[in-house]
Amino acid sequence: MLHILFRYFNLNCRRDPNEKSLIALALVGAFAAPAFAQTAAAPAAPAEEAKGPHTLTANVGLFSEYRFRGIAQTAFRPALQGGFDYAHESGFYVGNWNSNVDPSAGYPDGNLEMDFYGGFKPTFGDFGLDIGGIIYYYPGSSVNGGKNNGETVTNKELYLGASWKFLSAKVFYSVDDYFSMRGWDNTFSANGKSTKGTYYGDLSANFDLGDGWGINAHVGYTDVKNAYNADYTDWKLGVTKDFSGWVVGASYIGTDAKGGTQGVQPYRFTKSSGYTYDSGKDTVVVSVSRTF
Repeated sequence: MLHILFRYFNLNCRRDPNEKSLIALALVGAFAAPAFAQTAAAPAAPAEEAKGPHTLTANVGLFSEYRFRGIAQTAFRPALQGGFDYAHESGFYVGNWNSNVDPSAGYPDGNLEMDFYGGFKPTFGDFGLDIGGIIYYYPGSSVNGGKNNGETVTNKELYLGASWKFLSAKVFYSVDDYFSMRGWDNTFSANGKSTKGTYYGDLSANFDLGDGWGINAHVGYTDVKNAYNADYTDWKLGVTKDFSGWVVGASYIGTDAKGGTQGVQPYRFTKSSGYTYDSGKDTVVVSVSRTF
């Protein structure tokens, strides 16, 4: 997940999940045990996949960098990511996902992101819904400035999504200060206002081309409450190839987030070394991942 760094609060030691992108590739898999039915009087029946009410999966991936909602989270350095998911056949699920981050991305003294989420995902033929919540947590981090000064950086969101075949849409709504931030005005001075109510809208497509190939596309929009010049759009276009369960991917990611040098540019991050960088500039992310 992500947090916006802004100079006023001197978040000069910030990190590198969401949309958790944001943005890393999302992987889905399940354990399945083959079952064979045989009798002495008949040939073996075709193998069938054993099914049960519970599904437990794990995933791991190595990425050339971590993008959350288009914003750099590892200062253009590699990211090792992974997590666990439990799902029930009724549609209820819970999970955890983790990644290294760079403190300069808005998480002073923190270098780890831990996401905890749960929800309900029913399906109706080709249609599906997804209702749930997620907490982004950065152990060891400390908010520098504002109402939450000294507290661990967190973000709490509720989400509602819908899908049809290879298309999906989802909206995330922050129920507290967005990544523990307070707002700022057009001079980059704190205005004391809450960023609660910040939302992120996501529209994605994932299409299976067959023979292990897939393409994916995404566009998202972030609306940060009470923060000048902080709203932006991000987009992604990618391709994946499955090699016996190992998925290799490459994605072009871009944004129009303000990260230049003129005026109020909230997405121009600064490392503890004094090096500054445009966290939303276009990039290509390559990865290799697997779900067990």
